[in-house]
Amino acid sequence: MTQTEAIRVAVPRKGRPLEAVLERVADVGEARQPSDWAQSGDGRDPEHVADEIISTLRHEKAITKGNAEPGADVYQRLTTYSDLDDDYAPEYTLLRDQREGMPRRIVFDSLTVDVAGVPVQFVGREEPFRALRTHEFALGFDSADLVLEEVVELEPEGVESIEDVNARIDPMNTDVRVVSGLGDTVYHTLMARPEILPPGADLDREFVAGYEGPLCISPRYERLVEAVLGTLPLEGVTFAYPDDEREEEAAIADVGLGVYLTMTGSTAREHGLILGEHLFPSETVLMENVVEAADLDAAERVCEALSTAPHETEIAV
Repeated sequence: MTQTEAIRVAVPRKGRPLEAVLERVADVGEARQPSDWAQSGDGRDPEHVADEIISTLRHEKAITKGNAEPGADVYQRLTTYSDLDDDYAPEYTLLRDQREGMPRRIVFDSLTVDVAGVPVQFVGREEPFRALRTHEFALGFDSADLVLEEVVELEPEGVESIEDVNARIDPMNTDVRVVSGLGDTVYHTLMARPEILPPGADLDREFVAGYEGPLCISPRYERLVEAVLGTLPLEGVTFAYPDDEREEEAAIADVGLGVYLTMTGSTAREHGLILGEHLFPSETVLMENVVEAADLDAAERVCEALSTAPHETEIAV
């Protein structure tokens, strides 16, 4: 393969969004040719490398949380995990975790994989979306929540899907646009004590529009909830926030009505809550800085490959 300059793609350093990106890399990454293997040892099959990174970071998370015993100190583990002589091997770095005592945590740093005949360097960033906004990258992955929190304009009607997001982005605010979702969906969902609902009523947007009273949400999601529900249905609604030491579902049960992230709703039901409408998918999305990527053929090929795989959410353009 003719050597092409690597396309840099910003990705999260850890957690569910990074795992979703690595699963996409496993789907679309190209195994290296046998002639390259002498340089890289085992050939660096993308699926194998993605699984290796996910397993490593889950183990490191367990160590950070005190649920696993380290076999060596953090610097020895970092040296063992990383291969600085091969771009096609994963690299890791250390960050201070926000937990008590500020322990050092091993997180993802970088990996190069061939995609659509182009070497693609996936680079870990604490805030990939903001890295795209500041034109550090043409492509990147991050949570759709951050787009709603930072650049989606508030309007009387709410946003219901990933497909609605781009229409709400002010082009004077940012050049970043959502390309597709990765399908790793956890929903922002209405939850309520059953007694606050009139007989026969559904727990949905229409109910919220006619409701007056407190709505329990996480403080960081205030703007997101305003974007998702719309400003008109929230007239007469006051936000209530859980105490730092309480589970969100328990706080919602105290208030009576709330919005929280859930996949199965099992914890909410333990607190006597019923689940209502799924308001918006908290999903990892592929984003493009259209100014940086519009005229770069290699970047467009990579973008198309990364957004054309099983489980993506289509974005009409």
